[in-house]
Amino acid sequence: MGGKWHPQAVTVGKPVTTKEVANCLSQISTVSRADVYAVLTDLAGVLADYMAQGRSVKIDGLGTFYYTCTSNGNGADSADKVNASQITGVRVRFIPEATKNSGSKTMNRSLISNNIFWMELNGAPETTPEEGGGGDRPEIE
Repeated sequence: MGGKWHPQAVTVGKPVTTKEVANCLSQISTVSRADVYAVLTDLAGVLADYMAQGRSVKIDGLGTFYYTCTSNGNGADSADKVNASQITGVRVRFIPEATKNSGSKTMNRSLISNNIFWMELNGAPETTPEEGGGGDRPEIE
């Protein structure tokens, strides 16, 4: 980054748990916490099954999940020399749902709240990746 400093988003506290999400969803719906929790815990397996079939999965109001792969070497010299054995890793990617504002060129992302609270920290946060800080985070430019 050329020796420049940039703002960085930092999460606070421990991650919100599946049980907490289930509790919140049950309070704003007619579904019990136990039912919401059961669905949420099965969601990852369902997504993985569909994506293993080569499909992306779009959850309305949330976004789209899909696989990308990484490969070894510097690529092949021609298309006929590309094969699955060159794949060295698989990643899950996510694109938040976006809606276009009517009469505007701007987009709204479903997971970006209008109520984000930004504050300045003095120095680097002292959290571990497990607590939601540090880790492999892109810088905000």
